[in-house]
Amino acid sequence: MHTQRTHWAKAHNIRSGVQHMGTRRMRSLLFAALIIGTARAQQLPQLSQYTSNDYLYCQAVAGSRPWFEIRSTHRNQWVGVQDAPRTFMLSATSPVGARMGLGGFIYTDHVGPTRRTGAQVSYTYHLRLNDRIRLGMGLSFGLQQFLIDGSKISFRDNHDPVMDNQLRGSLVPDAAFSLLLHHEKWWVGVMVPQLIESRIAFYDENDQSMSTLSRHYYGMAGYRFALGDDFRIEPSVLVKYVDPVPPKFDLTATLRYKEQVWLGATYRTNDAMAVMIGYWLKKTFQVGYAYDITTTKLRRYSNGTHEVMLALTIGKKSPVRSTPPASGATPPTSAP
Repeated sequence: MHTQRTHWAKAHNIRSGVQHMGTRRMRSLLFAALIIGTARAQQLPQLSQYTSNDYLYCQAVAGSRPWFEIRSTHRNQWVGVQDAPRTFMLSATSPVGARMGLGGFIYTDHVGPTRRTGAQVSYTYHLRLNDRIRLGMGLSFGLQQFLIDGSKISFRDNHDPVMDNQLRGSLVPDAAFSLLLHHEKWWVGVMVPQLIESRIAFYDENDQSMSTLSRHYYGMAGYRFALGDDFRIEPSVLVKYVDPVPPKFDLTATLRYKEQVWLGATYRTNDAMAVMIGYWLKKTFQVGYAYDITTTKLRRYSNGTHEVMLALTIGKKSPVRSTPPASGATPPTSAP
């Protein structure tokens, strides 16, 4: 696990002035830096069902579908590994008129003695490029909070004056920018979360050991292939990059039947493989499940990862053209 945790620190681009600290304090802060983020070589939480949670990876999706939707996702990663990540997300989106969309989400991500909580609201404007293609442009703003529970951290020196069994936290502003180019048969989206690159201080604002929330870069794309009247197959890809870690790719294929049932499989480079299944009841209730099989050395200790998605869609039943395929919906008719 030491190698894995060292990799986490590289992902977070920690900028610590350790030369100005004593040994005890340096040890505590380095430990905090290692666990501020998640164990996926990214600072932000990861989901296998990204096609059902497309808003979280490209917030310009808000307003691209003609109904209000609310969805929650629960992820229990690396079952059997002590202090492994546990993630909960709740999001909602809605169109506003013919060309705008509003959305928002909250999430909490637990890793060992740390907890990250975030919330954002977003606004999207959809520009009609022609009869079939629209460009969505989204901005979002919010807050992130980071907590470390010192009572759950043990060092060889039990008299470490820094952690001293306290609950320490930091609250910082956050923002993201996103674009979505969408057509009835394909979609391409990009998003830059943690746009502000806020700094986290667990002790005081003048502390030179503050960590920086690195800017992330997400890209997603997909295409719909019709297989007769009832079936459709959708290959898609999600790319995640944060300096200095090499980019990660989620390569996914989803088979859909009558817009009601879907089966999918994902390969995540240097991480895991996942299988997914979902059902959309009467165009209103959705449920999805994903199981990840770790492909790294952690598979010796992990019993896999479980992820459950629940959703409710309310509103217009005749969907618009140029809607991205995620969330189990693929509207075929004309855009407003």
